[in-house]
Amino acid sequence: MFFNKKLKNYRISNLNQKINLMKNFSIDFIIMKKFDNKFSKIKSTNFINKTLYKDLKVKYIFVSNNFRFGNKREGDVNLLKKFQNKFKYKVINPSPLKKNKVLISSSLIRKLLQEGNLKKANQLLKRNWSVEGMVKRGRKMGKKIGFPTCNIELNDYVVPMKGVYAVKVYIKNGKKILKGIANLGYRPTFNQKKILLEVNIFNFSGNLYNKKLRVDFLKFIRKEKKFNGIDKLRKQINLDITVAQNI
Repeated sequence: MFFNKKLKNYRISNLNQKINLMKNFSIDFIIMKKFDNKFSKIKSTNFINKTLYKDLKVKYIFVSNNFRFGNKREGDVNLLKKFQNKFKYKVINPSPLKKNKVLISSSLIRKLLQEGNLKKANQLLKRNWSVEGMVKRGRKMGKKIGFPTCNIELNDYVVPMKGVYAVKVYIKNGKKILKGIANLGYRPTFNQKKILLEVNIFNFSGNLYNKKLRVDFLKFIRKEKKFNGIDKLRKQINLDITVAQNI
């Protein structure tokens, strides 16, 4: 995304989610370096000498065979191995993770989400795919038709199949978990042009504006659809909620 400014809606998880996921694996500490223009121009040998050897004093480096680093991607695993004796570290090559001979990759997860195969994506992630975001004020169309929603912008997240999902909502840093239903799309019945995640939380009353929520996607219910009138939309939403509650 740094090199291709046109690339939007690409992330599977945001930075906060990645950190929390790593905490689950008893990681002692994480060092984050912001990737900027200056950093992108560091030569691969300089990165090994200064960053890995002098600054971090690494003993082991775990990288896959397709790992590239340094200015214009000049460095690779072979270069790391070439210098491991000189700089006193050891390179370890984990085998690519496969299931039924299929390589599990971020590209595959994105493809499954975009195709609406949420079940398979969640199986490969070993968790429910989720989105974090702040609740924004909207046009209150949901409230007007009897289904108030929390509006969350997707920002850089990958856009899954547009439609209706059964979800779980985490409030107050995950301390409170609620069930709900979400519509992700352009709301064609109201002729909206901006994609939005709208979450209706079951049996909830309260003000969540400017609060941060995490929304776990549990099951894909149906594709986005334009309805001929509010009454037909309201009827369909009631049917969707029944399905979601059973899930």
